[in-house]
Amino acid sequence: MKDAPSYFDHVYEDEWIVDPFVKEMIQDVDSSTVISAHVIESPVLGAITPKELSGGVKVLILMLKDDSFIYNMSNCGNNCAKWILKIAEKKDLTVYLQHILRFEGEFEIAIMNTGRVVHNRKEYVEALLEAEELQDGET
Repeated sequence: MKDAPSYFDHVYEDEWIVDPFVKEMIQDVDSSTVISAHVIESPVLGAITPKELSGGVKVLILMLKDDSFIYNMSNCGNNCAKWILKIAEKKDLTVYLQHILRFEGEFEIAIMNTGRVVHNRKEYVEALLEAEELQDGET
């Protein structure tokens, strides 16, 4: 899924927004407070609807609630990285990354391009560079 934020605008369900885990993500990533399924208080924009949430938080919500696609993390900044790991603790998760996210601490991520499993930021960056070298060698 390349344009998950637009997809989100057409498929999200009210109960997704009021889920306590989703409310915590919205607060952390967008610094916004969910008032109800239809009203979110943003410190920058004022009262908004779920359609005005950031692309990053929309992708996180889709990853948690909709298993229809492998989601492209291009809309996600480093403030989403910990949430990707938290979602992966709840369910089997496969995502598409085009850039390096700053994952912190210990974790377990399988790099599908190489089959390598990494457990910390150093291993993660090395594995991504290895995968990029493989890709560059194929062109």
